[in-house]
Amino acid sequence: MRWLQRFEEPIYALLRIIAGFLFACHGAQKILGFPGGHGGGHLPPLMLVGGWIELAGGALILLGLFGAIAAFIASGEMAVAYFMVHAPGGFWPILNKGELAVLYCFIFLYIAAHGSGRFSVDGLLARRRR
Repeated sequence: MRWLQRFEEPIYALLRIIAGFLFACHGAQKILGFPGGHGGGHLPPLMLVGGWIELAGGALILLGLFGAIAAFIASGEMAVAYFMVHAPGGFWPILNKGELAVLYCFIFLYIAAHGSGRFSVDGLLARRRR
């Protein structure tokens, strides 16, 4: 599979963009009520904060603008969500419906460690500074 190595950066960008977009959709459901969902103001405060982290953080991750910071915060939010909401339902994520929270947590932790990458606003700004 060495031939895939030449596509490493575009594939990483796709992972970051798609994960950011899907995460922002979760926030949009909570904050804006679109697509489908709760629709803003009538949410408990912790869920409202989570919604804003998902919406704004997802958009920043998608764009790759302050991507590492946004991903680190999003990763932490997903860890908190897992342990507060899902873990009380049992040990196994597949049974407590927490597998998406675990995946987001570790994908965002990887993005936080790796940075936004070449195909991002952060990458563009870094190239312009050089």
